[in-house]
Amino acid sequence: MSIFIQMYLKKLIISNFKNITEAEAEFSPKLNCITGNNGSGKTNLLDTVYYLSMTKSYFSNLDQQNISYNHEFTVLRGEYTNPDNSAEIISVSINRSGEKNIKRNSKSYQKLSDHIGHIPIVMVSPYDTCLINESGEERRKFLNSIISQLDREYLRRVQNYNHLLQQRNRYLKESPLNEDLLDTFTERLSHNAEYIHEKRRIFTGKLLPLTLKYYDMLSGGRETIDIRYKSDLDNGSLEALLRASLDRDKLLKYTTAGVQKDDLQFLMNGHPFRLCGSQGQQKTFLISLKLAQFEIMREMHGCSPVILLDDVFDKLDMLRVESLLNMVSSDFFGQIFITDSNKVRIGGILEKINGSSKSFEIISGKLK
Repeated sequence: MSIFIQMYLKKLIISNFKNITEAEAEFSPKLNCITGNNGSGKTNLLDTVYYLSMTKSYFSNLDQQNISYNHEFTVLRGEYTNPDNSAEIISVSINRSGEKNIKRNSKSYQKLSDHIGHIPIVMVSPYDTCLINESGEERRKFLNSIISQLDREYLRRVQNYNHLLQQRNRYLKESPLNEDLLDTFTERLSHNAEYIHEKRRIFTGKLLPLTLKYYDMLSGGRETIDIRYKSDLDNGSLEALLRASLDRDKLLKYTTAGVQKDDLQFLMNGHPFRLCGSQGQQKTFLISLKLAQFEIMREMHGCSPVILLDDVFDKLDMLRVESLLNMVSSDFFGQIFITDSNKVRIGGILEKINGSSKSFEIISGKLK
């Protein structure tokens, strides 16, 4: 049986992040509950913890959007405790020009991607409904954010593929076209696409049974769910697909086949979740999906990822709330952050859960 170790966030210092101009807190290695009204800054606080792991916001693609209004920079500093009780400091600084610096123990990373996966993290957010209701781009981002924390080579391949794809799409708009150069793009894109496709296929195969397990635990087995990975590469190599679609690509002036079109299908009782799932069923599925992500990452990293549960109780009936609480309070899970607008409900949670816990209240960006 594997022995799982844990790295946890001991202390957090925030300067000028969204509506949190200054905040400092020391956290429990187990359960941390943050309460406050809507718009008070609960989600922003969790986003700073996510930033320290993933070098970016969970919500915004532009770093400058996270700097407090009328300020020129934001700084985040996390003091972590390693399994051997040694300390480690991660800091993020961003200025208005977009310059970003990530440091580990005062030493800057040459490449931000080198930090991804060092502090594994899983976030559950109301924003996750986009995984069910919006385009395949959101589901590809979901796949990339997880697999990148597990496999640094995967992250490099995705970055290379996207760069080559942009170059090929730009070139398809030129005239005349050099067939030898197009062949070079085809070869290099195919090299990366095969790796990406295989890693996504393997990951989805692991994700489905674990999601099923957690969904049954939360819902009492009242529905049947399924996850299917769909890719152009299911029908052959990218090289063959690009050669077959070349005339169409020339006409449309962009690349019409490849892993940039990959998607996940989320089904309930054989039908798309977005069409037949209630809000409660959709939320139960998304939580189950993230708990499955947690278990895969825990097994591969040999340690428990930090879990961020933002507004997780909304739209869940009490049966599902109690099932979720019983799960995350077990020794299987490590450090957890939970936000809720209901202070009484959080108090009830703390009464039911044994072990280390802390509670905080945030009012207009000020943490108490």
